[in-house]
Order: sequence, then structure tokens, then C-alpha cells
Amino acid sequence: MKDIFTAPFVKGMMKTTANMYRMGWDERNGGNISMMLDNDEVAEYLDINKPIRKIEMGFDAKELIGKIFIVTGTGKYFKNVEDDPECNLGIIRVAEDGVTADLLWGYSDGGRPTSELPAHLMSHISRLHANPENRVIMHSHPTNTLAMTYVHELDEKKFTHSLWEMCTECIVVFPDGIGVLPWMVCGTNEIGIATAEKMKEFRLVIWGQHGIYGCGKDLDEAFGLIETVEKAAQLYLMTAHLPRVNTITDPDLVELAKAFKLDYRKDYLDL
Repeated sequence: MKDIFTAPFVKGMMKTTANMYRMGWDERNGGNISMMLDNDEVAEYLDINKPIRKIEMGFDAKELIGKIFIVTGTGKYFKNVEDDPECNLGIIRVAEDGVTADLLWGYSDGGRPTSELPAHLMSHISRLHANPENRVIMHSHPTNTLAMTYVHELDEKKFTHSLWEMCTECIVVFPDGIGVLPWMVCGTNEIGIATAEKMKEFRLVIWGQHGIYGCGKDLDEAFGLIETVEKAAQLYLMTAHLPRVNTITDPDLVELAKAFKLDYRKDYLDL
């Protein structure tokens, strides 16, 4: 059996969490990631028939029974994942009852998955229906995106439009727009349900005064979505108080969409 510490999914989580901490997106124990894994690939590194212990998930995830995920731990700091992945990460499989998980590896100090696990699993279900290739759910607290929710209307059309105007690449990277939720108590099933509902049509969901959820086929794609939003939010904050001399107009956005053959939200433009 191969060394689990050489597994691409473990190394990928180590690299991504380090990058997210370095970017300032995940202070202290803020933020969490879950990634659905291929069962056969995991079996090359672990005996998936010998779980370590059971974990209560706090959510009925019957649609995901048998699915395996690598998930950041609750209370864990992203900056520590590289030094001790076995303590700060865990690999779990949704058990046959749908409400517990089998721990296959990790959480070596007796820990458990992020408190946002129900929100992650709900979003995984939504995204698998929308696009079966979406296997990563990523939550973080990007500084400028968070700041923008204090000074911009929390309206999906207006928020998306403001970001599309900031960078030429924005409509190309997220033509499906951004879902937006008002502030809600984190770590609850209520915010998970609301996020999962948005995830049926958006790959990005902003939590007002809190952070962002992004999804993708892999860690790079989810990271890149959030990274693009954060850059646009930074530019918005740098220019919002200044007179607008130039901008990317709605006709410009239409031309971009034509050039890149985008299936975009046409109703988000004012034409």
C-alpha cells in the first residue's frame, strides 16, 4: 500500500491551505475545505474497510452514502496543515445510515471535521446535481470580498455586475454570476440549507459580513474562482470613492461574452 503522505489529494490540501493562509483568507481557524475523492484511488493508500471510528455528522446525507471526502478539521489552523496533515485533516466516508461518517484517516488528536460539514455536504449534493465534475467545496474569508459586503448592496445582480466591471476576466471566469446571502449564524444547518439552495445555480456564494463559498472540479479551480472575486473586490474598494472616468461597459461585456462563447446571465446587464 502506498504512503498516504504522498497521495496527491493530501499534498494538494497541504499546498492549498498554505496558500490560502498566506493570502490572508483564513485567519486562525477560519475557513474550511472538503474534496470528494475517488474510492479506488483512496484504496491505494488506505484500507477503506477498516475505519478508525464513527463521527456524527449532524446532517442526513443519504445521497452521499459511500462517498469519501478529505476535510479540514474543526478548530484547526490552515497554517499548520503542512506541518501535521494527519492531525489537521481527515478522510471520511459517509456511512450506510447517512448520518454518521467512518473516519478512515486523520484527526489524529481525536478531532473531527469542520463544524461547517453539514453546509459542505449540502452544497456537494447541490453541485453534483448541477455538474457531477464539481468535487471541491471551499470556504474562506477573503479580506476585500468581506469588506465589500459592508459597503455594497447584497443584491446578486448588482454585486455580480459591480465585479464584472472591475476586471476583463471576471465575466469569463464566473459568467454564471455570484449568489449572495445576508449575514447568518455560521455553523448551522440553516446557513447550510440556504447556501446549498444558491449552489444549485451558482458556483460562488457570498455570505454577507463573513466570507465566500466556492466550488470546482478540483482545488485549483475553486481557489481560482475565489481569487478572481477577491481581486475584483479589491479593485472595487480602491475605486468606489473616486469619480469613474473609465469602465467596462455592458456592451463591452456582451462583446466579451461573444468572443469567449459564454453562457452568461444576460439579465444581469442593463441593456
